[in-house]
Amino acid sequence: MGTLFAFIGRIGLSLIFILSGVGKLMNPEATNSYIASNPYLSSMGFLPMAWGIGLFELVAGVFILIGFMTRLTSLLLAGFTILAALFFHNDFGDPMQQANFLKNIAIAGGFLVLFAYGNTRSSLDSYRAARKDQADRTVVHERVVHDEALGNDPVVVTDRTTTRHD
Repeated sequence: MGTLFAFIGRIGLSLIFILSGVGKLMNPEATNSYIASNPYLSSMGFLPMAWGIGLFELVAGVFILIGFMTRLTSLLLAGFTILAALFFHNDFGDPMQQANFLKNIAIAGGFLVLFAYGNTRSSLDSYRAARKDQADRTVVHERVVHDEALGNDPVVVTDRTTTRHD
């Protein structure tokens, strides 16, 4: 059951970023004007960057969905989500902004848990690790040899073959 729920959790965490990324790529003007309206970012000289943010959200969301580079991607998305909360949802007098801030913090918490536990069996990372473990194995063959020079007593000879594929 844990594998199923971990997969469902990855779907939930990834969907918001996949859909948001597609939205930003389909309508970059709205995203750019939203970024430019932020007094913190506009005063620091940030240029509108909807394409980059949209592409990051889309790719990172897909990576989380399929479980590829899960730990790195979840850490990046946790940081991204915390920064988004701090820059865009910091008006705590507005109940909607406060709710969005807490939602972002909760999402970041989910990504940190995903970072901590990383590969589940339903992930591409887990599949790749299992294939690597299968390729990196030692095969032991034992055989009995009768050597007259040793007094006709049987001797067990062990041959070890280690295969490693990177």
